[in-house]
Amino acid sequence: MTIRTMLATRTILAGAALLALAATGLAAAPARAVTLKLATDSGAKGSDAGNAIEAWAEKIRAGTKGEVDVQVFYQNELGGQQEVFDLLMAGDVDLMLNWPMTSYDQRISLIYTPYMFTDWPEALKAYGPGGWLHAALGDIYGDIGLRFLGAWPEGFNGIATRGGHATTIEAAKAFKVRVPPVSPFTETVAAMGYQTATVDWGELYSAIQTGVVDGEAANVIFYDVTYFGDVLTDYVHTRQQFLTGILTANEESWQELTPAQQTVVAEAARQVMVAQFDAAKAADEGHVAAWKKLGHAYVEPSAEELAALTKAVRAAVWPGMEKVLGPELMARVRAQTGN
Repeated sequence: MTIRTMLATRTILAGAALLALAATGLAAAPARAVTLKLATDSGAKGSDAGNAIEAWAEKIRAGTKGEVDVQVFYQNELGGQQEVFDLLMAGDVDLMLNWPMTSYDQRISLIYTPYMFTDWPEALKAYGPGGWLHAALGDIYGDIGLRFLGAWPEGFNGIATRGGHATTIEAAKAFKVRVPPVSPFTETVAAMGYQTATVDWGELYSAIQTGVVDGEAANVIFYDVTYFGDVLTDYVHTRQQFLTGILTANEESWQELTPAQQTVVAEAARQVMVAQFDAAKAADEGHVAAWKKLGHAYVEPSAEELAALTKAVRAAVWPGMEKVLGPELMARVRAQTGN
């Protein structure tokens, strides 16, 4: 199926969301009116994501001295996650903070490639303007009619368990953990030695409580201290993936802006990205402190343990990632990691 056909189909499916846009009186603004529609698929007003898009909008208004107006839409105001992404693809939403959707191009799963890096400075360098991931994602998003403007990170993930933990592949065999039903999360956690299970997020608490699974994998510690702090006891910061939202623009909407306006929008996105790198790192440290306050174990693997996990996961998962990403893109990953 071609991108054009996919766009046509998905635009039809997003009809209800289009009606919501029309009700605001903004759906058919003339190109030179320079009113941009900015949405997020995950974050109500007052949430971190909601505050981020508000900040992005205000920076655009201020930077253009009111020449560009921005209308902000929060989670579920224009439909579900896929619907809002479809609107972005169709140009009915101009700017977006979204969590990566691979429905138009599987190569977007590049961001989930495990063990590309394991510390915050490396992540910022890779995702920032001029960074290798910024360039690679720019090419991918460009192929589907979007412009990649930056990352909006949550942080490095880990493994949360009950009644003990593992820092080696051999020790991990004793634990069965829930993983998201998304590739390459399952393959990654399995390569780390764990038994894996697919459990609906809404049923995970009772699954841990009753011993169906011993924990959950693939999340930053925020989710474990917030939702499972009374049923999980250990968190190992294995850092296999860097979880992030994405700041994007519809390419046709972008081209309707003047070069000066484009500069303002891009710079505003960069500032939002950098602020979130600082905020997410600080928030992660706060969640670790809250976890420890509960009397739980928080473990950073040693350099040797992390190196062993990295080597095993890359060997097991990266060949499969190459089939999804293609040899050229995977070669870029290998060149940057020296693997």
